Amino acid sequence: MAVRLPELRLGRRRGPGIPRSGEARREERAAYLFLLPWLAGLVFFLAVPLAWSVWISLTDERLLKAGEFIGTANYERIFTADPSFSHSLGVTIRWIVFTTPLFMAAGLGLALLLNQRLPGMNIFRTLLYIPAVLSGVAVTILWAVLLNGEVGAVNTILRDLGISDPPQWFQEEAWALPAVAIMGLWGVGGGAVIFLAGLQNIPPHLYEAAQLDGAGPVARFRHITLPMLSPTLFFLLISAVIDALLIIGPLIVLAGRAGGGGPGDSLLFYMLYLYRMGFVRGELGYAAALAWILTIVGVVLVYLTFRLERRFVFYETE
Repeated sequence: MAVRLPELRLGRRRGPGIPRSGEARREERAAYLFLLPWLAGLVFFLAVPLAWSVWISLTDERLLKAGEFIGTANYERIFTADPSFSHSLGVTIRWIVFTTPLFMAAGLGLALLLNQRLPGMNIFRTLLYIPAVLSGVAVTILWAVLLNGEVGAVNTILRDLGISDPPQWFQEEAWALPAVAIMGLWGVGGGAVIFLAGLQNIPPHLYEAAQLDGAGPVARFRHITLPMLSPTLFFLLISAVIDALLIIGPLIVLAGRAGGGGPGDSLLFYMLYLYRMGFVRGELGYAAALAWILTIVGVVLVYLTFRLERRFVFYETE
């Protein structure tokens, strides 16, 4: 007995010469209407300020004083007559090179610990994540007290351990940058939570198969965990580089609103120098030029990082 299958009626695709129906045009108008607030915000809060900042960078604009067009004089001054520019850029690059691997390794190690099935682990995860959501100003003040060279708790412990002359941290040129890095380790819980989500998305049967084949913990971490976690590593790497370029809040708390750069300008990060020139000295045109150079540097760094994606990032669907 033959079974008659129901007929399927497939709608024809609208060709280039076939006019759209009235309903399709109404849906399109409704879609653009709902997109209009977002498009207006994109123009007025992003495109217009960007274009205006380009113009300001070509003028001698100052606070409470309209500027005049001076061409590329601000950029020429940056590259030929401003040693603080190269110094602040060098401090920022050193910060990226020094802290990005440190923070990512600390976050990954913490995530591996949090991924263990131990009693009370949920409470432990919550406690470790709390510092990541605290105010940056409050955390900076806390660490400024802890790392105080004379009465800070850290140096008190070091003296009790037999170190008679501990570092002065924020008051000492050689230790100021490491002190900020130690302060930054306080917030690695945020990255650890993202690492933890990536770890829990790795299929357990991969570890089981590797263990049956005789792979040890190091081999499983190298050949399973790292490749499967590479998209998460890549995402956090991009975020870490951008955050390192834009760090400024803790520095203003440590250096003061005058835009000081710490002992020997050891904490004169690029964003802090930009703040000093724009809002302390009032040279808005010069600060806009500095901002555009930072934008170009950031774009180049992110581009180079994306070039590495094809070689080191593994996606499960590939």
